[in-house]
Amino acid sequence: MKLAKVFGFVIAALLLAPFAHADGAPVNMVFAGVNGVNDGQYYVSPYLGSMNGQTVVLFCDDIMNDVTLGQKWQANVTNLGTAISTSNFSNTRYGGVAGSAVFANPVVAYREAAWLSTQFAGHTNDYISLQHALWDIMNPGAEPTSYGNVQWWLDQAGQNYGSIDPNDFSIVTNTGQLQLSGQVQEFIIKTPEPGMLAMLLCGLLALAVLLNRGRAIS
Repeated sequence: MKLAKVFGFVIAALLLAPFAHADGAPVNMVFAGVNGVNDGQYYVSPYLGSMNGQTVVLFCDDIMNDVTLGQKWQANVTNLGTAISTSNFSNTRYGGVAGSAVFANPVVAYREAAWLSTQFAGHTNDYISLQHALWDIMNPGAEPTSYGNVQWWLDQAGQNYGSIDPNDFSIVTNTGQLQLSGQVQEFIIKTPEPGMLAMLLCGLLALAVLLNRGRAIS
C-alpha cells in the first residue's frame, strides 16, 4: 500500500469525524428526526440532526422556541470550554440575550445542561424528566417540575456538573440577532475531544510508516 494512499485514509477519517468542537463559520443544520418519546405535547431529546452533512445527536435546552422535522437553518457553534475560558457566550441564546434568566451566570447553567445531556444514554426510561430538567435550567418555571424525577435531576445537575469536561460540548444556536422566542431551538451537542482526534492521527501516521517500511523491505 502506498504511503500516499494511507495519508488519504487519514484525511478521510478526520473528515468523517464531527468537527463542530471548534468555533468558526456558521454551519448548516438539519433537524432530521425524533426518538419517539413524548410527554403528551412535545417530543423530547435526544433528537437526530446533521451539521454540514455530518450526523449529530441534539439535546434541546430551549422550551421557548420551535423546530420542525426536516427544518434547515444556519447556526453558530460555541464550544462550551472556549466560551468559559474567554467569558464569551455572545452567540448563545441564554448567555447572549440580556433578558435571559441565566444571563448573569451562563457558565453554571450550560455546564449543568451539558451534564444532563450525558444522562440520557443510561436512563432511557426517564427521557421526559431529563428533558424537562434541561428546559427548566434555562427557563425556570416554564414547565412544571413537580412530576416525575425532574427536581431530582436538577439537584443532580447542580451537584455533578463539575465532573464533565466543557471542551467536550458545544452549543448550537441560530445565527442573526438573538431573541428569547420566535426563533429556532437551541441545542447542546457532544463533540469529540481534540486529543482523541490527535491520537487517531498519530496512530494512522504510525501505521503509514510501518506499511511503507514493510514495502521497502519486501
